Amino acid sequence: MTPMKWFFSFLKKYRGLMIVGILLTTAVSVLSVVNPYISGQIVDQVISGGKYDRLMPFIGCLIGVTIVMGVLRFLFQVAFETASQGVLYDMRDKVYRKLLEEDFAFYNKKRTGDLMSRQTGDMDAIRHFVAYVVYMVYQSVLMFVFALLMIFTVNTKLALAMLVVLPFTAFATYRQTKEVRPAFKRNRDCFSSLNAFVQENVSGNRVVKAFAKEDFEIEKFNKENDKFRAAQIDASKIWMKYVPIFEVLSYALTIILILYGGYMVIQGEITLGQLVTVNGYLWMLNNPLRQAGWLVNDISNFTTSVEKIYATYSEEPHVKTPVSGVVKKHLKGEIEFKNVSYRADDEDIVMDVNFKVKPGQTVGIIGSTGAGKSTIMNLLCRFYDTTSGEVLVDGVNVRDMDLYNLRDNIGMAMQDVFLFSDTIEGNIAYGRPNCSFEEVKQAAIMADANHFIQALPDGYDTIVGERGVGLSGGQKQRISLARALLKDPSILILDDTTLAALKFAAKRGVEVIIIMPHIPDKLYAYLLARSYYAELLRAGVQIYEYTPGFIHAKMFTSDDEKAVVGTINLDFRSLYLHFECASYFFRNAVVMDVEEDFQKTLAKSERITLENCRKYPFIRRFAGKALRILAPLM
Repeated sequence: MTPMKWFFSFLKKYRGLMIVGILLTTAVSVLSVVNPYISGQIVDQVISGGKYDRLMPFIGCLIGVTIVMGVLRFLFQVAFETASQGVLYDMRDKVYRKLLEEDFAFYNKKRTGDLMSRQTGDMDAIRHFVAYVVYMVYQSVLMFVFALLMIFTVNTKLALAMLVVLPFTAFATYRQTKEVRPAFKRNRDCFSSLNAFVQENVSGNRVVKAFAKEDFEIEKFNKENDKFRAAQIDASKIWMKYVPIFEVLSYALTIILILYGGYMVIQGEITLGQLVTVNGYLWMLNNPLRQAGWLVNDISNFTTSVEKIYATYSEEPHVKTPVSGVVKKHLKGEIEFKNVSYRADDEDIVMDVNFKVKPGQTVGIIGSTGAGKSTIMNLLCRFYDTTSGEVLVDGVNVRDMDLYNLRDNIGMAMQDVFLFSDTIEGNIAYGRPNCSFEEVKQAAIMADANHFIQALPDGYDTIVGERGVGLSGGQKQRISLARALLKDPSILILDDTTLAALKFAAKRGVEVIIIMPHIPDKLYAYLLARSYYAELLRAGVQIYEYTPGFIHAKMFTSDDEKAVVGTINLDFRSLYLHFECASYFFRNAVVMDVEEDFQKTLAKSERITLENCRKYPFIRRFAGKALRILAPLM
């Protein structure tokens, strides 16, 4: 399908209105020839002929025709405007729905501002074409033809003299069309780029301010603005080159009429009234000539906009829901990756990944930045499709599952949190908009968000602002977690910190016990660790401090079947920078030895409470919070 055929598919729905508008426009064009003819009759019959009794009927006819034309003009403008709004509504709806169907690959290469310009500036160019340009082109052609025909009825030679300008007009119109189309394309591209730049900077204004880069961004904006201005000037130069030509041609008609028409009156070939009649038709010839340059610009702008919108609309997503996809109301949550590889932009992101997760099992995926952790989650949600291998959920390949059903059974709480410009309650209930307030509140309690939400001026009715502006990063993450928990998903994905994982496990009823040293080897590390105590305790995590002194070994046990012993910390640096090591035991007798050692250490430790945290010296609590900023460097 071509861009124009695609556009006319929307126009087809409103063809009834368009036909009515065209018929009314035709009627106005026909009536336009009446008044000049009557004016000529007034000169010949009343002024020159002395038939004064005919003056009032002629005037009455002039007034009547003028009123009827005014009413008809209003009606066809309403018809075209209504059709344009309908076309715009349907097109915008269709394009928006298509944008929602697009996959991550589409949005990775498209800028938000560019897409927004399609929905605004380009759409408005189409509305302007349907509402105004269509009837203006039709009316201009019709009036020009009718005026010429009427002039031929007056005098053939005079009409032929008027036709002298037509070849020049046609050639100028052709040349302008050839030049203006690429100019308008550059103009729209530059506008999209400028729009994208502004949108990006408004969204990232905090980063700009944090790095004091206002001057740098202003310089970049000026470059984009200069490009847009240059494109507009180039388009204007074309208009400035051709519009005067059309003006000269229109004036040429006036000169021909005055000189040749006046000569014919003197020679007695036509009457003075006939000259007045032809002069009345002159504006019907001049106006289309004057409008030609403007209309060519509008048509070029319209075709460019249709092509740009259709180019976006016609891009098919790589990830599609199958025609007869498997639908399961509630998944068990069994996940299996079988020889999964994913390649993008000629780069291997993940290679030959194999693992299996049972329902109810908690699995952590660790790795350095760019190792493919998020990609694995994206493949599970089928935001991307695997290059090779299979991703199975409950034994079914995700490619064979109904896409929306699959994602509806998955809850995600990502580090890059997006919140809508809505209330906190509305953001939490986004996945289940019909749930009760009590369910929203319970989800917030599970996510450790209820206490700070209730402390806000309007509680759950607080408007968080665009993208969650007004909340801290941690608060937004907790709202995001509450949103995911409220869905009661079969599969829960937490792309978050160890802290969040510990809190979530405790809230699910898992007994989480942490033993920390009571006597530190480095005070700054100790103060930093203590700054998280209160947050963990409120989530249900048990914290103990080994009172005899300092402990350094890292030991973990779980379910009496898994254990880790070594020097490895809960961070990526231990794995990739510090070369720390540890031993992992699974269903081995050593696991119980580790558990026994843990219990002996626990017996010599003091349990920390929230009261202990409140009594801790303020200066140390403040120092611990401040050290969080430097934590990545420690």
